[in-house]
Formats: sequence, structure tokens, C-alpha cells
Amino acid sequence: MTELLTERSARVVAARKLTRRAGRDAAGLFLAEGRQAVVEALATPDGVREVYATEAAAAAHRELLAGARVPVRLLTDKAAAGLSETVTPQGLVAVCGLRDVDPTALTASPPRLSVALAELADPGNAGTVLRTADACGAGAVVFGAGSADPYGGKAVRASAGSLFHVDVVRGAPLEELLPALRRAGVTVLAADGGGEAPLDALGDRLAGPVLWLFGNEARGVPAGLAALADARVRIPMRGRAESLNLAAAAAICLYTTQLAQENPRER
Repeated sequence: MTELLTERSARVVAARKLTRRAGRDAAGLFLAEGRQAVVEALATPDGVREVYATEAAAAAHRELLAGARVPVRLLTDKAAAGLSETVTPQGLVAVCGLRDVDPTALTASPPRLSVALAELADPGNAGTVLRTADACGAGAVVFGAGSADPYGGKAVRASAGSLFHVDVVRGAPLEELLPALRRAGVTVLAADGGGEAPLDALGDRLAGPVLWLFGNEARGVPAGLAALADARVRIPMRGRAESLNLAAAAAICLYTTQLAQENPRER
């Protein structure tokens, strides 16, 4: 019988350190919890170092784990709870390598569509924007200095596996990166509720490559960064709502850009 790892096991103690950003950065690793995240992680070349599973989770996901080309280690329910940031742990966790990309890669070969986040605070929004960017065909998401960590548990869960589909840039100095991208031919658009340019009148500006800049949930894009964009863009609202939350605004801007790039004659 395979002995179950406990919360005191050295491997589990080391993995538990990855629930904190300092531990993730020091080890170059992060945790991806739940079936969807583990499926996407295992499908990524060299994405996973090992998988931890409770006996119940291992039985429920037998076929998935049988095809894993990395060590699968069984652990107790209490040990699994220590690796989870949820009220009801799923008992299935992959230890993955950080996926950081150097920002110079974006200027050397700009994606058709990308996203930059300035001082984004909520990790749930970080994951949701990653998922939305992936759905709209974006090639990269840049997390500026001071933004939430996309490798935190809440962000990874909110991304629903999309973290493994797009390039991730962390800690980028946006005041330097944005001008460099513009020199590389990228149109930088700052989402701003008081912007001078309505989204539905951007025309050829959406042709690409385009980078959308989104800011803090409460304060928006910092004025200094907005001044570096080609335009400050507002979403015209026909109803009486005062504003949209960040995730909703990002979805509208990215989907509108995707449609414009796929159907250039309809812009």
C-alpha cells in the first residue's frame, strides 16, 4: 500500500510555501488546483513538475493521472487542504513552473492583440482577464509592477486554465514598455470611462497589433500611463449605469477588437 504524505511531509511543506508569492518567486514554481487547471498544465510541455492528489481525487481522475508523465503523489485530505486556498479543496494540485516571459519578447514580435494591467488589485480579476484575453485570441497579458500575482491561487482558478495558453509578463515597468511597443508599431489603447475616443468609432486603430491598457479597479489607469497611449477609449453606454467593472469592460474591449481584426471590412 502506498503511504500517504501528510501535512508534515517535507514535500508537502515545500509545496505549501507556494501558496505565498515570496515562496513562488523563490522556487520558480506555483500551484494549479482542480481538474481543469491540471488538465491544461499537463498539456503544456514541461509545465508540471509533479501532481498531488487525495485518494478520492486520484480515483475520480484515474484516467487523467494515468497519462501524466510526472510523479503523482498521494496525500491525506488534511495535507491537501494546506495546499488549497478554497473552502472546499478539490484534492488535486499540480506543481508547475512559472511561465514568465521577458517583456522584450513583446517588442521584438508584438502579438496581434495583447493586454497590459496597471496596478490591478484583485486576483480574481487578474484570472478573469487572462481567461477573457485567451478567449479573444490575445497572445500576451502584461502585469505591471504592483499588480496582483497571476500565479496566486485565486487568479489561477479564475483563469480556468487560460494561464497556460497566453504569454505572461510580470512586473514590467509600463512607463518604459508602452513607448517601446508604440515604436514597434503597436497601437496602445487605454480604457478610460472619460476617454475622448468612443470604442465604436476606433475604425482602423483596431487593425492591430493592439495592446489594451486597463487600470486599477477603483482608480482606473494612472494618468501618467494613460498619457503614453495612442488614445484613451471609453465604452459608450446607452443605459443609466454609471460605469462597468473592470472585467466587463475588458471583455467588451477585447471582443470588439477581435471582431474588428477578423472582419476588417465591417469596421
